Amino acid sequence: MGAGPSLLFITLPNLFNSMKGGRIWGTLFFIFMSFAALSTIIAVFENIIAMFMDMCSWSRKKSVAVNFVLITALSMPAILGFNLLSNIQPLGEGSSIMDLEDFLVSSNLLPLGSLAFVMFCVRKNGWGFENFIKEANHGDGIKFPHWIRLYMQYILPVIVTIIYLKGYYDTFKSKGTAMLVGWFIFAVFLLAVIFGISIFTGRKKKA
Repeated sequence: MGAGPSLLFITLPNLFNSMKGGRIWGTLFFIFMSFAALSTIIAVFENIIAMFMDMCSWSRKKSVAVNFVLITALSMPAILGFNLLSNIQPLGEGSSIMDLEDFLVSSNLLPLGSLAFVMFCVRKNGWGFENFIKEANHGDGIKFPHWIRLYMQYILPVIVTIIYLKGYYDTFKSKGTAMLVGWFIFAVFLLAVIFGISIFTGRKKKA
């Protein structure tokens, strides 16, 4: 069985096709999947709209219109990746454009973004832990304990780094040693950039 986009769009349809009543179950599955995807898109789209409204001082209508066009255009390669552009295999034989996009998001943007966010929250040249804890503990409810700073500053970045590198290993271990080593070097470079920025930038010079 495959994983990621291949599991959803190739393996599962074949599985439903071989089941008794598979067309009914397959139809229901993809209807529910469409609702789940739509709700996710609305939530993500709202953040993008709000960002452009704040940064560019756009009206809501203009932000929605511009981002609708951009997101539709950027989605076309993934939509066409299983038909007109199926001959493009960016991650090796058997891969598709959606596999590449899944790799970029799941194996890069999410772990590296979470790492950058954690470092920003705990480093003095970022938001700073005191400012973070003040904002997080604002209002009623469960409070963030101060002892969690050690976990966020030292343990959590290590966990995220391991998960990040494991994602690269799982993606490229079957592609050959040369490709695996090459991509691992690239992954380590990206980690070095994030850690370097968080550690060595924004320091106040001593008089």
